[in-house]
Amino acid sequence: MTGKEQEQLPATEIIMTDIYPTDKYLEKYFQGASTLLDQLDYQAISQSIKYLAKLKKIRGRLFLIGVGGSAANCSHAVNDFRKICNIESYTPADNISELTARTNDDGWQTIFANWLKVSRLNNNDILMVLSVGGGNLKKNISVNIVKALKYARKKKTKVIGIVSRNGGYTKKAANVVIMIPVLVEKLTTAYAESFQSVILHAIVNSPVLCKK
Repeated sequence: MTGKEQEQLPATEIIMTDIYPTDKYLEKYFQGASTLLDQLDYQAISQSIKYLAKLKKIRGRLFLIGVGGSAANCSHAVNDFRKICNIESYTPADNISELTARTNDDGWQTIFANWLKVSRLNNNDILMVLSVGGGNLKKNISVNIVKALKYARKKKTKVIGIVSRNGGYTKKAANVVIMIPVLVEKLTTAYAESFQSVILHAIVNSPVLCKK
């Protein structure tokens, strides 16, 4: 399902604005996780697998970007895509020296776009974005992701997004977007980053992508 098609889906209802009550926190937290599993878009995940299968066939490269906990998920995913799927994969999160040097010299907002330029991102590659909000230029949120997406579109690179909230700029720019619904506002990041990992493990262990 493309980002444009995803926009036609009904907005996810936020059923709680505060965190679960203390006396039932664990019970409610894991019940929430079960609820989110039922709401995942299998079609979008399946389409992502198809894109990655084609990428593997043509020996393209997979680049993953994200910040915070999502950056850690990017690093984990690079390991899995390389080892389990035999897909050449990279993330700037794996080189803290370059990441901090670019931040210091050029600014935080361009770290991903400039890294992709040096990597010669092209239309045989895929850019995967892991983000809670997906980036928002007007609100100055994850602008580095937005700039990377703009560069990817310029290079006609396919984009896969795994995001939450309203999807942000990633939802608008990506070829396929896997949305993680918002269930409890204050747990949005916790659920989003947890489910990034759940979804990624489902993808890399797909029979279509696993190495023989």
